[in-house]
Amino acid sequence: MVKFDDSYTNSRVADLHTQEEERYVETMAPQLGFNYINLNGYTINPESLSAISESNAQKALVAPFEIKQKVLSIAAKTPSSPDTQALFEKLSKQYSLQVYMCSTASLEYAWKRYSDMTDSTAEKKGVFEIDADTIKDLSDKIKKIEDVLVILKQIRTANTPRRISETIELVFAGGLALGSSDIHIEPEAGAIRLRYRFDGVLHDIADLESYMHKRMMSRIKLLSGMKLNSHAEAQDGRFTFSAGYRDVEVRSSVIPGALGESVVMRLLDPSVSSFSMERVNLNPHIQAVLERQLKKPNGLIITTGPTGSGKTTALYAFLQEVHTEGVKIITIENPVEYKLEGIVQTQTGEHYTFGSGLRAILRQDPDIIMIGEIRDREVAETAIHAAQTGHLVFSTLHTNSAVAGFARLMDLGVDSRTLGNSINLIMGQRLIRLLCEDCKAGYAPNERDAKLIQFIMQNHPHPVPVPDPLLIYKPVGCEKCGQSGFKGRAGIFEGVVVDEAVEEAVISDPREHVILAAAKPQGIPTMIEDGIEKVIKGTTSMSELQRVIELPYQEAGLLNEGPEHINPETPQTSGDDEFLKHVV
Repeated sequence: MVKFDDSYTNSRVADLHTQEEERYVETMAPQLGFNYINLNGYTINPESLSAISESNAQKALVAPFEIKQKVLSIAAKTPSSPDTQALFEKLSKQYSLQVYMCSTASLEYAWKRYSDMTDSTAEKKGVFEIDADTIKDLSDKIKKIEDVLVILKQIRTANTPRRISETIELVFAGGLALGSSDIHIEPEAGAIRLRYRFDGVLHDIADLESYMHKRMMSRIKLLSGMKLNSHAEAQDGRFTFSAGYRDVEVRSSVIPGALGESVVMRLLDPSVSSFSMERVNLNPHIQAVLERQLKKPNGLIITTGPTGSGKTTALYAFLQEVHTEGVKIITIENPVEYKLEGIVQTQTGEHYTFGSGLRAILRQDPDIIMIGEIRDREVAETAIHAAQTGHLVFSTLHTNSAVAGFARLMDLGVDSRTLGNSINLIMGQRLIRLLCEDCKAGYAPNERDAKLIQFIMQNHPHPVPVPDPLLIYKPVGCEKCGQSGFKGRAGIFEGVVVDEAVEEAVISDPREHVILAAAKPQGIPTMIEDGIEKVIKGTTSMSELQRVIELPYQEAGLLNEGPEHINPETPQTSGDDEFLKHVV
């Protein structure tokens, strides 16, 4: 007798049922007064799970997924059911609740995180906590990289039961004390390499003992809400810990490797004060243009630049600028890097892409939308449609300049005729390192650089006076800047407003030089002009500016680079030599 295998058909029917329920919940949530959330692929905060037991969560058909201070975010299948309401009433005595509506699939995904917590019983109790007092005490002791090595040696010598925990606390304390943006932990043959990134540059800090790798990875995964038993796939997560005087958010990323898993943890400052127009430090000419564009009720504002050029920070500052009580702001990001109060932030996942998420957001009655990145035709066209239908939209593109953003959108399949009445402004930006004020040294530039500075200032729409004799600065290195010669970073910017002349150029002849000529009367300095202005003012060096952007020596007719044109910075730039060893 022939037996039919209908497992595939049953699986397909189940998938269709799941998708149908997801769409139904997404449609019904706003009608019932709730925000919709899809938890599939979402990084569940392990700390939030401790607020509700697994049995109570399953009985009430809810799943906690985020907690910040005393605000607990909960997803519920039927928020108005008696069991759910009873649980909410009990929780409200201890927490401020943010309730979302979700599907059965989302609940089942979140409930699996409870088993990960159960499987971690072999780990030391308290693994979900990083001692705030210890972090603060260590941070106060660490003034330079060598201090991390001294404390690490003390931990190794003591050989206490808390050796792993103390090492992890030292890793975070060192990153905070030294002003690191990223912490890298990379297994190698015979050791684990610890590296910190300062001002965009990676520095080797210490070699940790190999036997600690698996235990450290387990604890970092638990903190980040990752799967413990998965070692062959990339994972992302996040967590928050207290450093005594402030909360620090950590975004972690794990990838498999030949010698074990590597992890990179980005330290994020969650304070809203980090995102303001003052902190972005725009030059006054583009700031005046941007402030006019932010006051418009609709249109698309795009920031462009490579990865790590500060685009997201700039967008968050714009959101803070336009955030008022009377507007609703929704973001879709990958991932959510910073939590902003009063703004609905969503994160892409397996079933919640930029395209589908953006379409869902438009049904949530927003006034302002932020899209983390325009990366395909669907997102580009939907963003332009939103800008044309009464929404102010912020987003980013990966291009080399502001004017290249037009060509990029057309490459994605956007009709050039729709760009003029949808885009308000395209900005370009880069981050440059600032010279250390305690050790920078002045010098007279060589003839080649002096002529280039004069050439650029002659074409600058708002030229600054070039002193005679001209004195510019180079890095030297001291204890306060870790011998690098640089301390801190700032942006250099450019922008193109889409006025009638630019719109006509985009439609008729979208070559970059044609659009630039059409935009020249706007009087916005280019990134090169903005950067040279900072060189003249002594805030950065010529070599640092040339590292970040290509300077127009050829356009200025300065092609020869004989011995007489050697850059005076070269012999003394031990900081730059050190930098070149760590470029990745």
